[in-house]
Amino acid sequence: MPPSGSAGIKAALLSAAFLLLVQGCGGGAALRQAAMNDARSQGFEPQQLRYANFPLLALVRQRAATPKGALSVYIEGDGAPWPSSALPPRDPTPTQATVLTMAQADRAAAVAYLGRPCQYLDASDLARCDPAYWDEARFAPEVIAEYEYALDQLKAGTGAGTLRLTGYSGGGVIAALLAARRPDVEQWTTVGAPLDLAGWTAAQGISPLTRSLDPAQLPPDAGPPPGRHWVGKLDRIVPAAVVRNFTRRHGGTLTVVPDFDHVCCWAEHWPRLLEEQTK
Repeated sequence: MPPSGSAGIKAALLSAAFLLLVQGCGGGAALRQAAMNDARSQGFEPQQLRYANFPLLALVRQRAATPKGALSVYIEGDGAPWPSSALPPRDPTPTQATVLTMAQADRAAAVAYLGRPCQYLDASDLARCDPAYWDEARFAPEVIAEYEYALDQLKAGTGAGTLRLTGYSGGGVIAALLAARRPDVEQWTTVGAPLDLAGWTAAQGISPLTRSLDPAQLPPDAGPPPGRHWVGKLDRIVPAAVVRNFTRRHGGTLTVVPDFDHVCCWAEHWPRLLEEQTK
């Protein structure tokens, strides 16, 4: 299904701008500036969060006061594609604006975007970030703890009482692990998320994520409440079977979208999908 309308044009232009930065003098710092510039044009402002181990890029748009209302939080994916199954990228900063564009399309009163550890850093800061945090430790306990700390600050800053989490790709794994821990998560959604990490790494023929928490391995009574899960029928990075393995154990609603793959066409059609999931 090709992109359509102004949302599709905007998503394509923003991703093209990101790619130009990567191909030119880009890097994490330039991509951070590009993300902040685009976000500001859509009413988002960067938030300086305190952190224990990982600085996370946080962008927030608040159209109205939300006393004890819900804050919608979008969690970035694993970022830049791997050159091969055995070789991680030198910089995990995302080169496409899929998740940021999805966040911008959400018309909730308060919306936040959160990057992932080691993304959007300049060269000197990136050199101090352990590459394991975009490899086998990308979902380590200390990573999830950092997101809990970030969410507490975002709730305090916006006055929100509850959270609605949306995670794309690996961000969906983060969302699942947070939903299992936090009673203030009233709704959580994943898009193309490898929620069964053991099954996913085996299917992809890659090394197990030995330092990561696996949502599928949580006991059913200690796992997250049922969520809403989207996956593309043409997705070869996270096949629908991987998500289905998770929902068989932990419940939730799985929707397989024809003609979509891992990237196309979530950002372009997110306004429509958001309407569908609220019906």
